Amino acid sequence: MRTLDTIMTTVRIPEDWPTTEAEARAVQDELRDRVVLDEPGPPPGTGRVTGVDVAYDDERGVVAAAAVVLDAATLAVVARATAVGRVSFPYVPGLLAFREIPTVLAALEALHLDPGLVVCDGYGLAHPRRFGLASHLGVLTGLPTIGVAKNPFTFAYVEPAAPRGSTAPLLAGADEVGRAVRTQAGVKPVFVSVGHRVSLDTACAHTLALAPKHRVPESTRRADALCREALKEAVARPGARSPEYGN
Repeated sequence: MRTLDTIMTTVRIPEDWPTTEAEARAVQDELRDRVVLDEPGPPPGTGRVTGVDVAYDDERGVVAAAAVVLDAATLAVVARATAVGRVSFPYVPGLLAFREIPTVLAALEALHLDPGLVVCDGYGLAHPRRFGLASHLGVLTGLPTIGVAKNPFTFAYVEPAAPRGSTAPLLAGADEVGRAVRTQAGVKPVFVSVGHRVSLDTACAHTLALAPKHRVPESTRRADALCREALKEAVARPGARSPEYGN
């Protein structure tokens, strides 16, 4: 069987990319109103679903992103791409998207086909400023996006019932910003939120369809493995500290 090719690209940090917390928050404020919340999104099990994830080498200041496209019906991988660049923003809780988006965008742009629904390993509306990575990426690309996180960040929830498919609201006060979803019976839930152009019901249904055997969706599992592989290869090259990876 032929091994699926991986497209790899390098990326530079955009010249106008925010460099301070105040600048980043201003961008969030500007883009947040563009999030579309009144579309149901693509039905689960149809079209394509793309997982995106990143891995860092903080010592060298290098970040690798991966985009892995799955056939939504079979979960077979149909395309994949990676991008490597410099870390584009310091670590600040609530502003992690600014560390990741330039390389994630480059990986998505390197794909030779429409990614369909994009699943982020992180948050959308379930974010202190209601504008996490999934929402930010959705607004910039126009693609339907959801966030599937491994922890609830700062939000409250009660444990869903034990069976697979059980859910419970993820709450900011009285507002439902996402849901805890039990993808495997008796296993810790994941935390699903809307990114852009997808309803919460549809986001939860996609999450279950993408996690037939494991807690984490296959889209995220595949992207996580690929970005780690790309990072390992990138930092092993001579000149890994060079400007090749951006400014």
